[in-house]
Amino acid sequence: MLAGSSARRRPSFRARATDAKSPRAMTEILAPERASALLENFRSWLVRLPKDVELLSSVLEGETVSRDDKVKLAAGLNYLLKSIDLIDDGIAGLGLLDDAFVLRLAVGRLSSEAPSELSELRAESEVAVEFLGDLRGRFDAFLVSLEETRVRGRSPAEIADDPAIASELISELRSFAHRYECPAFTNEPSSLVKLRAFLNAKLPT
Repeated sequence: MLAGSSARRRPSFRARATDAKSPRAMTEILAPERASALLENFRSWLVRLPKDVELLSSVLEGETVSRDDKVKLAAGLNYLLKSIDLIDDGIAGLGLLDDAFVLRLAVGRLSSEAPSELSELRAESEVAVEFLGDLRGRFDAFLVSLEETRVRGRSPAEIADDPAIASELISELRSFAHRYECPAFTNEPSSLVKLRAFLNAKLPT
């Protein structure tokens, strides 16, 4: 756009995220009585991220899920190693929540024959769905796209089909889990609004 143009500029993401902190926007995004429960859930997801990675890695390298389910799990786990993701890992309090969402929603897409040890993550995927609301369709499409996304030279299909490639991924994930430090998370409704604003801005349309 030429300097001095009178055309209306689209608000920047920073401006949109700031606007989303208003009490009116908060009311529109979620019912106030749900805020405390959601904040507690999301905090626990950050605390448990290394254990969840270990659990899903064990399922991926085992024989308890189908090949199609392995592709879905591999896509979710691969996402943790992407250099560019929905929310930059360095963003305080929010930078790893997108990873926690991806893992849970990937589990939510597994077949009904998925092992019982994933039942808690599957139940938590419904919490993520509730929070996403009208963003759910875009997030589902994003998850499907991850099944075709190569990370560090590995595609989910290759991970599902080749135990050696799966072993490489799992080794890197366990290294991630070993050095993981749970980030601080602000226990305020504004954290929920910021998270939703980031997802709305970054999810493909």
